[in-house]
Amino acid sequence: MPSVCLYFQLHQPYRLRRYSVFDTDRHYFDDFKNAEILRKIAARCYLPTNQVILDQIREHDGRFRVAYSISGVLLEQFEEHAPEVLASFKKLASTGCVEFLNETYYHSLAFLYSREEFRQQVDLHRKKIKQLFNMDARVFRNTELIYNNELAQFVAHMGYDGCLAEGADSVLGTRSPNVVYEPPNGAKIKLLLKNYRLSDDIAFRFSDKTWEQHPLTAEKFADWVSQIDGHGNVCNLFMDYETFGEHQWADTGILEFLKHLPGNLLSKPQTRFLTPTEVVDTFAAVDQVDVAHITSWADSERDLSAWLGNAMQSNALHELFKLEGLLRERGDEQLLADWRKLGSSDHFYYMCTKFWADGEVHRYFSPYESPYDSYINFMNVLDNIGARARG
Repeated sequence: MPSVCLYFQLHQPYRLRRYSVFDTDRHYFDDFKNAEILRKIAARCYLPTNQVILDQIREHDGRFRVAYSISGVLLEQFEEHAPEVLASFKKLASTGCVEFLNETYYHSLAFLYSREEFRQQVDLHRKKIKQLFNMDARVFRNTELIYNNELAQFVAHMGYDGCLAEGADSVLGTRSPNVVYEPPNGAKIKLLLKNYRLSDDIAFRFSDKTWEQHPLTAEKFADWVSQIDGHGNVCNLFMDYETFGEHQWADTGILEFLKHLPGNLLSKPQTRFLTPTEVVDTFAAVDQVDVAHITSWADSERDLSAWLGNAMQSNALHELFKLEGLLRERGDEQLLADWRKLGSSDHFYYMCTKFWADGEVHRYFSPYESPYDSYINFMNVLDNIGARARG
């Protein structure tokens, strides 16, 4: 049986309030709405799912192990609006069975535009994880699993031993995502690639009654994982934490599924759970994987089109990063923080104009009536930030 690496992403942005072209108020974010959404998700997902994870760690005497990457902006919101959630993550950290990874503090696309801003955000996140959980991460996970060869080399130079990425067919071809890889550029870093088929069975298909495998039980899923035996040594299950109780509501049975998953997997011969760092320390890379073009875990294309697929998104990001040098010269920390919050990938995700299934997913997450409404609101805020930067 392969080892199982279970990793969860947690992020919530600072959503913007409605901001007209005539508005001059420096308060850009909808504090009431952000707090309301956070508390709702905490009640549906974060608190009950954390309890399930904690109970399973205890029930299986520490053999059940998981990893999290929590954006810095979400950690800030936990501190302000849901300290009980932060306390529950600290309780999980104290078990010794939970690993926290590093990412960009603001869940940004900075690597695509500014390596200096990217480095600073990762350092901010590293310090936040150390402060809250007393952990020094050795594995990196970029925003939305955005990855290419250059990223591997860059974060290897920053001292990371491992990096997560999407196991996209365009990259792997007929090869398996169920082994450890390395980049082709000589970077001393190991790559853990998501098994997107099995991950998406939980994250996207679990409650789909038209799916031929519905209902999905923990026993059935454990059998699917066991079929990897002899064809790989690690099954990387990566997904949004909000899968449990928010995207898939509790009445679908998703929390019961999670409750029974560890036991069903551990009942298989020689099965074990490993955190990403334990995978890095346990397995040698079996091959190189060359990712010249950027991949991500978003949408069916698994590329950058979720955030850079149209002219509005490209213009908004271009204009955002045009201000970076001016903001650094100005030295206003509050202004820089506002600009960085505006750089969270969500704001550009809302501007996506895709159709069909991917379009439905974008509309589900967006607080706007249309992508164009999102773009106009964003640019009105950015215009005010630019005016402040120019003094």
